[in-house]
Amino acid sequence: MTRPCAPACERNREPIAARLAEWLPAQGRALEIGSGTGQHAVYFGARFPGVAWQTSDIAENHSGINSWLADAGLANVLAPLELDVLRDPWPAGPFDLVYTANTAHIMPIEAVQRVFSGAGRSLVRGGIFFLYGPVNRNGDFTSESNRAFDADLRARAEHMGLRDDRELVKFAAAAGLDLVADYAMPANNRSLVFRKSERP
Repeated sequence: MTRPCAPACERNREPIAARLAEWLPAQGRALEIGSGTGQHAVYFGARFPGVAWQTSDIAENHSGINSWLADAGLANVLAPLELDVLRDPWPAGPFDLVYTANTAHIMPIEAVQRVFSGAGRSLVRGGIFFLYGPVNRNGDFTSESNRAFDADLRARAEHMGLRDDRELVKFAAAAGLDLVADYAMPANNRSLVFRKSERP
């Protein structure tokens, strides 16, 4: 089959990898929520060979992910788990990193909250939840292009739309996660980094 290809993944993978490198251990386990095409998984798997990268997504995206995995042939990038965060059991941890990119504005807000709670349960103490995508700041759009993107999303489906960072921080706090870094990224995106408390 022809491998699916998202041009945005090709553009953003290196800036994201540069930030991930600041937080990933040399050896560990990572869980990717919403692996999409699988492009990020194979790029990060090659970039961080000591990290076992567990892909996941809804079943209809698995063939595309598997096509990228088969072509890359990386032993540390694992076949996708079936995961609809509103219905399916959360993958067994513990994980050193839970990662998701460009999912929060597509998922229903209830699903976004489930991702935070799942990350809080499955991360090791001190583990990292890394969220990338367009996120509003203190109730405001960070650019006019993001405002237009939000309007387009909401016209397509009521449950979609850019999330506010204050709401995400509340979800994180309820899951035992603290915001420890907030990076401005290309194309008016952000990387929000949350850490699970070291305390029992």
